[in-house]
Amino acid sequence: MTTEEPNEAPIVETTATMSIDEVRSTTSEIIRECNRVIVGKNEILQNVLIAMLANGHVILEGVPGLAKTYMARTFASILGCAFKRIQLTVDTLPADLLGSNVFNQRTGEFWFRKGPVFSNFVLADEINRCPPKSQSALLEVMEERQVSIEGVTRKLPRPFLIVATQNPVEQEGTYPLPEAQLDRFMFRLILDYPTDEEEAEVIRRKHLGEAAELKVLADPSLMVRMQNTCQTVFLEEDVINYIRDIVVRTRNDPQILLGGSPRASLVLMNASKARAAMFGRDFVIPEDIRKLSVETLNHRLVLKPEAELEGLSVERVVTKILGEVDCPR
Repeated sequence: MTTEEPNEAPIVETTATMSIDEVRSTTSEIIRECNRVIVGKNEILQNVLIAMLANGHVILEGVPGLAKTYMARTFASILGCAFKRIQLTVDTLPADLLGSNVFNQRTGEFWFRKGPVFSNFVLADEINRCPPKSQSALLEVMEERQVSIEGVTRKLPRPFLIVATQNPVEQEGTYPLPEAQLDRFMFRLILDYPTDEEEAEVIRRKHLGEAAELKVLADPSLMVRMQNTCQTVFLEEDVINYIRDIVVRTRNDPQILLGGSPRASLVLMNASKARAAMFGRDFVIPEDIRKLSVETLNHRLVLKPEAELEGLSVERVVTKILGEVDCPR
């Protein structure tokens, strides 16, 4: 017999929704609160919130020291969600992520010790520093929102979001993530160095010790209701065809070796619906799709070697495709 460890994060089961105006006002407050402590990353913050509204996962990529971890902690605090941080290293094992059955000699029973994935907001710090076996342990977690160990399947809390940080793959001691796992992330967001003005503001705040007390503006139940509302956003047939045309074009482009799968189309659809709700609309417009196409596709496509030798990037190729596909009015 195996007993269960109490779950800190609730599994919210509700089909309730809210108005689009409530989604817009709540998300605006959340972004505004984030901007009080994070300098110059407004678009990144919006995209992380879009991913959570669309029930997706995010990779934050950048060199060390760009506040990737701090950004994830800030979001978890403001959203009022249970938060766990996993520091991934070369010796990280699957059981360190998922949990394991532990024998209690006193009772003669096994009990399941939950891993850090049993939370609402999971920060997988430096995910490309852990070996492929441990990376693969997250595949079922990210897609099915469940953990299967020794024939027993356990549901994860809802809402559930993995924010993975990674250093550029050129850095020493990193393992490139396999395509199967990359495809399960909704966005890959690239963090650049701050501008001169932004860096001066960061230094000034640290020097003056301006520590803002973050407001808690949501909770798991509210987040699930916002997710449910985003699913009700309407797509016209022309908009559906526009998403299809963009993704299909990636499979036929002469510079691309591996194009987007149907999952890429579905992810772009869900992300566009969440963005529309965030901006107070109950319908998707082509601008929603164009704004999110690069972040949705930049980790799903593989360029041909000759394209890479020419110095092309996936981002440039996706931007070119957006200019070639007819945009509905």
